[in-house]
Amino acid sequence: MSSDEISRYLSQSHDAVFARNRAWASAEQARDPTFFAKLSAGQKPEYLWIGCSDSRIPAEQITGLGAGEAFVHRNIANLVVNADLNAMAVIEYAVAHLRVKHVVVCGHYGCGGVKAAMTPKDLGLLNPWLRNIRDVYRLHEAELDAIETEDARYDRLVELSVVEQCRNVIKTAAVQQSYERDHFPIVHGWVFDFKDGLLKDLKINHEEMLHSIQKIYNLTKEKH
Repeated sequence: MSSDEISRYLSQSHDAVFARNRAWASAEQARDPTFFAKLSAGQKPEYLWIGCSDSRIPAEQITGLGAGEAFVHRNIANLVVNADLNAMAVIEYAVAHLRVKHVVVCGHYGCGGVKAAMTPKDLGLLNPWLRNIRDVYRLHEAELDAIETEDARYDRLVELSVVEQCRNVIKTAAVQQSYERDHFPIVHGWVFDFKDGLLKDLKINHEEMLHSIQKIYNLTKEKH
């Protein structure tokens, strides 16, 4: 393509987003004349969604949730890292201020971040981020090495990483203190499968996981 053709293509794709936005706004207004007034009044989402940045997994579309029903945080490989102030701030705000009832960590099979973490080479700035996934592999090395096929091994690592991120969510003071006081939020681990578009529930036992970490990570004493 020539530079002029590229410029026209980029302009058209950009303009198309605004056309779709106008169509969406018009449709919502026709469906419910009070829709935007209600959105403007504030948000009371039931869910905090922590997902992968992968463009193929839009949280609201795959769950059927509507505007205002999910507070969303996404990053490469849906990690919950203690030193990531972005993720920690999102959890604090969603739990302590929005008072969400559920926290979902959602991974997906075929995750590029997980595959990159298992690539034995220097990946530059990605190294410290992906090391969190490599640490999950180290914790479950015997189980993963016993899996014969590479694809199955990656899929299982995706699941194990989601479980570990759920554990990291439960380690936070905001979640522990809210759960002790109000019995919510409940933390869930899900995995999205591109093959059929369905979500798999990893059946995280929130209460059991909470009790298992509190010998070391108990932060239920609220600050004053």
